[in-house]
Amino acid sequence: MVKRCDWATKTPAMQLYHDTEWCRPEHDEQKLFELLCLETYQAGLSWQTVLNKRAAFQRDFYHFDLTQVAAMSAVDLTRLLADPEIIRNRLKLAATINNAQVIVNWPKPGQFSTWLWDFVGNQPIRHAVTSADQVPATTDLARHISREMKKRGFKFVGPTTVYSFLQAAGLVNDHLLTCDWAPENQ
Repeated sequence: MVKRCDWATKTPAMQLYHDTEWCRPEHDEQKLFELLCLETYQAGLSWQTVLNKRAAFQRDFYHFDLTQVAAMSAVDLTRLLADPEIIRNRLKLAATINNAQVIVNWPKPGQFSTWLWDFVGNQPIRHAVTSADQVPATTDLARHISREMKKRGFKFVGPTTVYSFLQAAGLVNDHLLTCDWAPENQ
């Protein structure tokens, strides 16, 4: 019998995301960008809602190709706001375009991933938790990264969103100790 983190047991989409992506160290900038965007869309909503709309987001944002998203215009934003298959929040959608521009215009191309992973010394932080209520909504690290991201021009990157992003991208590993995907059980 497969043992997963409590939040990942409800639907096949949640199970697949948990089993194949969540808390797995990610260094690819395009994939990091997608994960950041998905966490931005989740703010105030359920993760299931985001997963249900992920394919439409991928379609509308060119599979999160940084260059193409960074080049999107106000006309594109208007088109996105009319698409019922995605989360149509103007601020979140505009943040996606803005954040792509920030990464594309990084002082050294391709260095967003390096910059991000430097915060954790290139090693995932492991929180050995036994229940979901032990997993924090945010941490001092997430607050620090949030401030640094905002200084660089990122939008919609509050500490809670950043902490969820750190989990999604594997910089933080919060699999429960009882989960088959916990490092201790691999």
